Amino acid sequence: MEPKRTDKQLLGKGIQRMAMALLFMFISPVIIHSAFKNQDHPWYIPILILGLLGAGFAIFMAFKGLRTIMESLFGKK
Repeated sequence: MEPKRTDKQLLGKGIQRMAMALLFMFISPVIIHSAFKNQDHPWYIPILILGLLGAGFAIFMAFKGLRTIMESLFGKK
């Protein structure tokens, strides 16, 4: 029986998703911090919402990227 091979194309897609998640993991807290430092500014709420959406997107992409990497290594169940 031949061992399962890694799907390199799917692995690359998973690594791209993880890189995007990493990028948003650094950008989102900076945006949220900036919003909290300027609470008296009229754009406070939209900037805070943007930062929170970015943080949620980072978490989503991290899970999706990790799942994609696992699928490339072990195959779909």
